[in-house]
Amino acid sequence: MTTSRPTTELSADEARRIALRAQGFLGMPAAARRAGVRGVLRHLGAVQLDTISVLARSHELVPYARLGAVGRKTVEDAYWKDTHAFEYWSHAACILPIEEWPHFAFRRRAYRDRPHWHHHLPDGAYDQVIKQLRAEGPLTATELGGAKRTSEWWDWSGTKVAVERALMYGEVVCVERRGWKRVYDLAERAVPAELLHDDLDDTECLRRLVRLAGEALGVGTRADIADYHRLKGEQVDAVIADSGLVPVTVAGWGKPAWADPAALQTPPRGRHRTTLLSPFDSLIWERARTERIFGFTHRLEAYVPKPKRVYGYFAMPVLSGGRLVGRVDPAREGRTLVAKQVTLDGPKAVPAVAQALLEAATWVDCTNVRVERVDAPDLREPLTAALSRAVG
Repeated sequence: MTTSRPTTELSADEARRIALRAQGFLGMPAAARRAGVRGVLRHLGAVQLDTISVLARSHELVPYARLGAVGRKTVEDAYWKDTHAFEYWSHAACILPIEEWPHFAFRRRAYRDRPHWHHHLPDGAYDQVIKQLRAEGPLTATELGGAKRTSEWWDWSGTKVAVERALMYGEVVCVERRGWKRVYDLAERAVPAELLHDDLDDTECLRRLVRLAGEALGVGTRADIADYHRLKGEQVDAVIADSGLVPVTVAGWGKPAWADPAALQTPPRGRHRTTLLSPFDSLIWERARTERIFGFTHRLEAYVPKPKRVYGYFAMPVLSGGRLVGRVDPAREGRTLVAKQVTLDGPKAVPAVAQALLEAATWVDCTNVRVERVDAPDLREPLTAALSRAVG
């Protein structure tokens, strides 16, 4: 951008840089960096959880991508110690800043009003779960009496159904993940008293979440903003005029957009991060937006049959210089980070992909990197050479 005045017309490049800064990948302020993982969480407003763990779980990869090699225990402690966050349904199952508890009242009310559920709730199970948590303190579903009836992942026990229902209603909170199991506690005990209410009406909740989404995105279409916390398009339409976001046009987008006015006040500048990205990172979790901003098509193929995968089980896009320059499908074998499949956007991407691989290897305590397959065979030798030079 060439002006410090707010503008309603943005080039595609300006929008891309605004989005990168808003997501913490360009010129992150020193204060935000000092705030660490909790600062990242507050800045993004939501960090998605997922069961897949390759290098690390997605909620660990998100702060790593922005802050570098922050300790993995430090990440977990930042989320779960001293009631700084709670887990709830946002973009998906997400870690959310605890101060946003009141703004999800609209969703808790909607769950309470749902006419039917996929799982049967046995008589008395709900009251029993609440009684047990009140008497014994935070517990997993297993400790409450069993998570599943059989080994099938979907075959929940009555206890699991009850506690998940209580979680959705807001009577129970997930206060941490222990061995990937949710640890449940009563909301009245876990949520600070000043936040423990459903006093805000739906309009106020939605206005806040739309504003938060706009700030986290920097600039976005109606669909982008709705997707961030999985709102309906009509919910966004009802409040966006009063959300504080401002209408803009972005060259090549083809649809109206809205921006955080603060993002328009100064041109985005500063250091770019070079890093591997989780497929569930909020920079790229909305695939249509990723294609529009970066010209980069990405799909998670973990649930695609192996013979049909194009880029690999957990292909992680590589961000460098504000562009997506390749993909790496990683694995770990002992203390070796294995790049099972690498896709490079030409020879210029080689140094960036090598740098991203080496930093990730250090973070997960691997001492070397092995490259198995490179989609462009002529780039295999340059990549292995770049990795060797860096190690040497």
